[in-house]
Formats: sequence, C-alpha cells, structure tokens
Amino acid sequence: MYAAALLKRGDPARRVTVWERNAPDDTFGFGVVLSDETLGGLQDADPEVYAELRAALVRWDDIDIAHRGHLFTSTGHGFAALGRHRLLEILQRRCAGLGVDLRFRAEAPPPDVLAASHDLVIAADGVHSRTREAHAEVFGPTLTTHRCRYIWLAADFALDAFRFETAETEHGVMQLHAYPYDAGSSTVIVEMREEVWRAAGFDELDETESAARCAKIFAEVLHGRALRGNNSAWTAFRTLVNARWSHGNTVLLGDAAHTAHFSIGSGTKLAVEDAVALAAHVDAGPTLPEALAAYEDERRPLVESTQRAAVASLRWFEELAEQLDRPPRQFAFNLLTRSRRVTHDNLRLRDPAFTASVEREFGCPPGTPPMFTPFRLGGLTLRNRVVVSPMDLYVAEEGVPGDFHLVHLGARALGGAGLVMTEMVCVSEQGRITPGCAGLWTDAQADAWARITAFAHASAPGTAIGVQLGHSGRKGSTRLMWEGIDEPLPTGNWPLVAASPLPYRPGVNQTPRALDRAGLTSVREEFTAAARRAARAGFDLLELHCAHGYLLSGFLSPLTNHRTDAYGGDLAGRLRYPLEVFDAVREVWPADRPMTVRISATDWAEGGTTAEDAVEIARAFAAHGADALDVSTGQVVPDERPEYGRSYQTPFADRIRAALGVPVIAVGAISSWDDVNSLLLAGRTDLCALARPHLYDPHWTLHAAAEQGYQGAAAPWPAPYRAGSRRPPTGRKDG
Repeated sequence: MYAAALLKRGDPARRVTVWERNAPDDTFGFGVVLSDETLGGLQDADPEVYAELRAALVRWDDIDIAHRGHLFTSTGHGFAALGRHRLLEILQRRCAGLGVDLRFRAEAPPPDVLAASHDLVIAADGVHSRTREAHAEVFGPTLTTHRCRYIWLAADFALDAFRFETAETEHGVMQLHAYPYDAGSSTVIVEMREEVWRAAGFDELDETESAARCAKIFAEVLHGRALRGNNSAWTAFRTLVNARWSHGNTVLLGDAAHTAHFSIGSGTKLAVEDAVALAAHVDAGPTLPEALAAYEDERRPLVESTQRAAVASLRWFEELAEQLDRPPRQFAFNLLTRSRRVTHDNLRLRDPAFTASVEREFGCPPGTPPMFTPFRLGGLTLRNRVVVSPMDLYVAEEGVPGDFHLVHLGARALGGAGLVMTEMVCVSEQGRITPGCAGLWTDAQADAWARITAFAHASAPGTAIGVQLGHSGRKGSTRLMWEGIDEPLPTGNWPLVAASPLPYRPGVNQTPRALDRAGLTSVREEFTAAARRAARAGFDLLELHCAHGYLLSGFLSPLTNHRTDAYGGDLAGRLRYPLEVFDAVREVWPADRPMTVRISATDWAEGGTTAEDAVEIARAFAAHGADALDVSTGQVVPDERPEYGRSYQTPFADRIRAALGVPVIAVGAISSWDDVNSLLLAGRTDLCALARPHLYDPHWTLHAAAEQGYQGAAAPWPAPYRAGSRRPPTGRKDG
C-alpha cells in the first residue's frame, strides 16, 4: 500500500491497483518499530503519511535487560512504534485519497497474467510469495530455517522500555522480547530453542493455552497480567535471500525479497524503505528495466548488511544458554552489542553512565580503553589486547627470513601491538606452501629469526613476538599468492603428505600421500625440532597451526580425514595426531612461555567441522595445556561458503570462551579499535588479532591510542617517533 501511494503520488495519471487477500483490518502481530532514519526517509517521500505516523507514534529511549535478579537499563536508543492496525488505517486512507484502487478479500490474478496486463507488478506477498515461487529459477531464493520457535502475543498495558527477559525453566531457557506500541498495549514475543519448546509441551498447546502459559512464565515483568494472541502460532524464523529481485516487469518487495529477524526490528523498516527507493527510481526512469536495476543496486547492499546483523542477533538468542553464566552487567552489554551494529563507542555516546559501569567491571582504569588493559597468557603478560595476526609474506629464500621480514615484523612491533605473530613458519622443506615460505628446519633459518626477535625486543620493549608453526599438508607445492593462489607450480613440484590421499582440488592439485606410522613420527619430530629452534631464536610464544586445511587441520576435519585407523573416524580419533604433535611440542617448548593453537571452528561446508565440534576440539587442546585458542574458520575445502561480514568469525571464539572459560583470540574482519573494545567488553574474546588493518597501517595500535586520547604505558611511542604521536593538522574545512 505504501508503494502504491508513492507511485500514485509521483504521477496521478498512473492507474494503481492493490490486491489484498485479507480484510482491511486483518493483520498479524501487533506493533511496528520504526527507526528515526526510516522516519526521515518517509518524511521526504510523503509528508502527509509521515505527519499521520508521527502523531500516532509512541516513543521511548530505554532498553531494560533482566537477568538472574539484576535489571539493567540502557538509555539513549530512540525507539518509535505504532500498532499495525493504525498503520493500515493511515496507509488505506492515503491510498484512497490519492485514487489507488484497493481490492480487499481479493486474490490477485496469476503472476504471468498480471505481468502481461500491467506495466509494473510489485509482489509484496510475503515470505511465502507465490509470485517468487512461480519464477524461482530466475529469483533464485534461498530459505534458511533457524533453530528457535517464537510466538507473537500482546499485553494490554504499555511497557516503558524495550524489555529483554530471560527465564531459566526446568525445560530450558526461554526469552521474552517486549515493547510498547501504543498508550495501553505492548508487543510480547516469546522465543526458545525447538527442543525446549517441545520439552515444555508448547507443541501440544493452542493459541489461548500458549498465551496463558507464557504469561505465567513471565508473570513478573507482566505484573500478573494476561497475554492475548492474534491468529498467533508458534513458528520458526526463516531467513530469505534472493539472487535477483526482479524478472521482466515484476519486482519483489519486502518479505517476498528478503527477511530479517525480528530481534533487530527490521522487517517493516526494510519493506517501507524498499517502497521509498522503488518509487523514487520508477519516477526517475528513464526506463523500467533501468529503474528496477537501480533500485536493486541501491537497496541490496543495505539489505544484506541488515540481514548479516539480523543473523548475528538471532544466533545470539539461539545460543542464549551459553551466555547465561557471564557476569550480569557483561551479559547486558553482550546482548546490546550482539548484532555488532551497536558498539562500545556508539553506546558510550548513547549512554555514557552504563558504558562506564561496564568498563569499571571489566577492569579499565580511568581513561583507559579496554584494548589497552594488560592480559596474562601463561607466563607472559601482554601490555595490551592487540595481536598482529599471522600473514604469509612469501618472500623467504630457501626458508630463510630476510630484510623484508625484519622490516615487516619490526615495523609492527614498533607500531604498538601487544603481540606480533610471524607468518606460518614451516617445519620442513616438504611442509612449505610455496617456495617463498619461511621455515625453521635449519639452524640458519633460526639465526635469521633470532635477528628479528632481537630487534623487536630491543627497539620495541614490551612487545611480544610469537611464531606460528605449521605444515602445509595437501595445500603445499603451490605458486606465490599473487601468481595464482592454490595453483600448483608450473615446474619443480614436491610430493605432498596429508591425513588422507585427497587432493585439495581434484584435477588441479596433486594427490598427497597418506601419512603412515613412520611418516607420522617423522613429521612430529620435525615440529619438535622447529620448536627447539624457535625457543633458541627468542620467540616469546608459540602457536601450533591446526587450521585452514593445512596438515594438522586436515586430520581434524571429517571432510579431509577419511582414515580408518586410530587417527581417523570420530572426533576423538581425528584429534589424536594433532594432540600428539601438541604434546611433543609442549614438552620441548619452555614451560614459562605460552603456547596457543589456531583452529578452524567451522569448515563452512556440509559435513565438515561444526561449531559444536570446535568446542570439543578446543576443550581437548586446553586439557593438554594450550594457554589460548586462536579461533579462525574455513579455508579447509575449496567449495566452502563463508558467511562474510563484519567480525564474522568472532561468534565462534565467543562460543568457545563461554563454554569452556579458556582464553581465546578472535579474528576475522575486525577492522576498527571500536570493534576491539566492543568484543573485549562483551566478553567475546580476550585478545583480538588483526591482519589487513596492520598492512594498511603498521602503527595501527598507536594510532588507535591517539584517536582515543590514550597516552599510557600500554601503547608507548618509540622515542624517535614521539613527535608524531598526535594527528597532523589538516587543511581548512570551513569553505
């Protein structure tokens, strides 16, 4: 209806028809939440609709989070809501006034009939869109069903805040999301994992019984009041993504094109913003195909960003049980920042008092950002929480690191990070990825590394430098990254070994030899010999590379380990050899220096390592003495499908930390100091490893300190650089 009103307003000569299968006052759910950003767009698109909406809205600023007897209120969030019936009335009145033909209780003609008889067909027929299914081969829908059941209910009183309430029942954890939508009513959504829903017997209750049961469970926040439904049914949320949004003169709008979980309140927001953009592009022309293409080009990046945030949020609630044992205030901060859209810096602007209380509980001295607090890892105290992530350089000669390594690692050590990691250093010539990989299989290589560690320790006192030891496994004997990543060498390839004789890419990469008993022993001894050299070279920390499809990772993943002996089969069998290598290295590595393990917490592929497996893998390494888990993902099989996005790998670190209480290092598209502070305060990680930001700016950590006004001991500028510790003045910007 909103799209119809905008199109008719844009050109009164247009004949615009709306087919609606339901009655004029039929709707599901109760309240609609709109952001100030969305309202601003509505004001520009149609001031008349905006004026009516504004008069009908209820506004509030607070979020209440209740957890285990504690209630925390965070303010400054700026919500606005109204009832769905009121929204329908406003839009129907506007459409009628503009001359839109509204046809209620009327099924629309088939999609092809509409397309043949109209210039433009807008399919806003929801997540079950018949229009989309009629041309599914063109639209390319992907529908993902998630793990929780939820129901939309209402209470006949107005809450004074957005309320999150957790109920820990004998059947499992249940979650309430509630907010006011008019002066005397509130939307109440109750959500829980499918298995909890069944154990509690909700699968056998009708709407009335479910409402009564939910009201009893959450009686305290409801003050004993009843809940009511509106054709309410328990359902599982489905995330819908379409490869295309238009086909000929037919275009998808709102939930027919995309869905976003209700926990970030974006379904109606996205739909009305779609309508604004679509009408604007149709009005601007010049042709309909160009208008539809421009509409999708504008909206798709915004929608995909929202969907990523929504998926992060819904998964947080799916794994709610693992969050419950956090300190209550940290739990609240974690909930507020779950989608990674609200951050530490953003929340500090909205609610400085609440944010300051979280910082104090974390242990931040006055004026000290979380990232500049120290952290003890085994016998090593890191002065801050920033790690320069391992980054392969591919410039070593015969495995010997040279001046490029000295400058690269030395610059990052001078740049202020608490820990600087080498690239994956190979334990043997056969274990290289490329001819340019660095190694520790000779004393000459160890001497070259000693030169680098000595520079870091002397020129950047307080900076720790760590070595990552690994073996390429089946992913070896390839070209330098910029010459063709994962492509075999044109000549001079060396034989590969792996857990199983499976090439990385059949027909492209060579088939490795499966390690036999003698080979397993030999490789293990290569790791211990390299570890001894690393200790003599002066490294402060050693990380065992068990990720990204390299040799030890190849044992862990069921996709790459098809062995039938003691080193294959179930997870315990697949863990056996990596643990043997870890134990052997730990035995020769100095006891006062920490040892970490990098793992791929998911293979991003069907049948591969799962997040649940990752917890057990982490548990095993921690039990064997790992001081921390460096939690990465993927790169195990070439047909992976990662869910890229901001900080997209950090939930896996969060899950391991919450489940086991072991220190973790988070990686994966962490790009700003605000991200680092947010992840630390939320308790999702203990350290943050960043790669590309340190390529862009070797002094990233020092600049992060300067930008936050921090001048303490956790980020000291080297004496020769102190004159540059403040941002240089820029040109005038006053016109």
